Amino acid sequence: MAGTYRDGASSRRELPVLPFPPSDSLRPLTYTTLLGLLAATGLRPGEALALDTADVDLDAGLLMIQQSKFGKSRVVPVDDSTREALRQYLAQRTALCPQPSSPAFLLSEHGRRLRGNATRRMFAVVSCASGLRPPLHGRRWGRGPRLQDLRHTFATHRLVEWYRAGVDVARVLPTLATYLGHVSIGLTYWYIEAVPEFLAHATTRLGSPWAFSLAADST
Repeated sequence: MAGTYRDGASSRRELPVLPFPPSDSLRPLTYTTLLGLLAATGLRPGEALALDTADVDLDAGLLMIQQSKFGKSRVVPVDDSTREALRQYLAQRTALCPQPSSPAFLLSEHGRRLRGNATRRMFAVVSCASGLRPPLHGRRWGRGPRLQDLRHTFATHRLVEWYRAGVDVARVLPTLATYLGHVSIGLTYWYIEAVPEFLAHATTRLGSPWAFSLAADST
């Protein structure tokens, strides 16, 4: 289920997950890890920021998502490439900030938990640098990709991979819903609408037996 960790952009059609320039600061290391983690797992941005070091089991390759949206908790397995990237981040983070002031896994350059507003601003800057968003003007971010879109991209890519591999999407869709932490499978079914190449196919396969709500996932 988990995706492969990547810290480099692959194409303009995908959202930017770009490495920052080398630095002795914790900031570029943390943000690169955050973007790679979101792209590889489909976590909600707030879930990633809320992770404590104790929630990241690198030996088992598991993330403990505590009391997320709707008060639900879940365990998210990660790919070996993601586990190795997180292990490297933790080692470098410890060297740069041996005594953080926060239990958070992803730390700012001051050893504190990343703030949502700061991470959204960072992503807007990265999007501008990659040409996916118009240049920023003052405090205005303009229109363009959001951190949340990495979650949507993860889900739609997984559905496309299953469809192209001939997997029975109707059978495995509940697994994706559980992995993403959806309270209703109808929220997961919504992602099918974002993939024109198999929307008609999915409607035929899932339509009448699956009385799914097509309410958009607002998270």
